[in-house]
Amino acid sequence: MPSSAGNRDLSPVRALTFDVFGTTVDWRSGVVAEARRIGATAGVSADWERLADMWRGLYMPSMDRVRRGELPWTNFDRLHRLSLDQVLRELGAEGFDEAAREELTRAWERLPAWPDSAKGLARLAARFTVATLSNGNRSQQAALVQFAGLPFQRLLSAEDFHHYKPDPQVYL
Repeated sequence: MPSSAGNRDLSPVRALTFDVFGTTVDWRSGVVAEARRIGATAGVSADWERLADMWRGLYMPSMDRVRRGELPWTNFDRLHRLSLDQVLRELGAEGFDEAAREELTRAWERLPAWPDSAKGLARLAARFTVATLSNGNRSQQAALVQFAGLPFQRLLSAEDFHHYKPDPQVYL
């Protein structure tokens, strides 16, 4: 009998892992909102949508620097912080002091869940262990999961493996 998603035997499956940024949370609107809020407090104005896009655009290049050995293992908060300085320079929005830059880096801990994420994960958690599988570091994920109200039962991080997705070591 042909197999379809509706009649597959899933009894051997015990856990499901999920990417986080973009999959269960809306990173773009969250980063924009936090940048706008922190910018207003610091008296800095910029094109916050462009900042979010440029910052996310440095996501892969920053991980590639670690992969190539140009940087030692560096967790994602620190990679985001290094990338932020570059983006702020390029946008001419360098009026943030050190504390504001650190707070802006933590914007990745304060991202809204997609409207169906928590409900969908909760339904799956009734049958499976639901876990993150993210490039985000553990403390970042823990804060984000709490902020967004996501019912993840386990956190798996690139920090656990000292490799970033999609490196095979993360999945093995």
